[in-house]
Amino acid sequence: MTLAAQELTTTENKIIEIAYKYGYDTPEAFTKAFRRQHGITPSEARKNKGRLNAYNRLSIQVNLKGAEPMRYRIEEKEGFQVIGVKREFSLVNDENLKGIPKMWDDVHANGTNDRLVRLNNGDIKGILGVCVDKRGEEFGETIDYWIGTDYKGDQPEGFIALNVPASKWGVFEVHGPMPEAMQKTWKQIFSEWFPSNRYEHAGTPELEVYPIENSSNPDYYSEIWIPLK
Repeated sequence: MTLAAQELTTTENKIIEIAYKYGYDTPEAFTKAFRRQHGITPSEARKNKGRLNAYNRLSIQVNLKGAEPMRYRIEEKEGFQVIGVKREFSLVNDENLKGIPKMWDDVHANGTNDRLVRLNNGDIKGILGVCVDKRGEEFGETIDYWIGTDYKGDQPEGFIALNVPASKWGVFEVHGPMPEAMQKTWKQIFSEWFPSNRYEHAGTPELEVYPIENSSNPDYYSEIWIPLK
């Protein structure tokens, strides 16, 4: 069912052909099994309506990967503007994993986070963490990390702006307190989901979406948005 979902979202093959390919004698039997696995019909999956469950390719290393399902959906969105603040972080020795939580502490302490909450008037609700990959000869192993919000209008004083291009997005659910749950899901996406899928990273900015709730709660819900091609 994971493979069938991938084929529905990445090819134009007929649903009946996909049903036969994965061992179902009738479209009705395929639809029933698909709904049981993903909670939506094959037709809804083709139209990117609803979330999918991905059981990624199993690989035995020191531990077993792919046994825990990842909840995601595919969404297409026009370009939009993020306003906020940014810092550059090195990826060497996981310096970004240490520095980014400190940046979040700072924007909460100095009132930047509260101001961004008030300015949020775009389609994506909440506060955004935006990762801009700068790896290459000019910048070395670095990224720019933004803390901002989806904003429509002229750039407010005290903030800088980033235009995020139109894209097809893989939107992954994150369940659990910050920053541990977010860091765990990032690792799953690149070590499990991408190797098991036909999609490639589109090379444009990535998003972390944080609803305005207590992010230390054990059942806190957030999302990671990955641009896909």
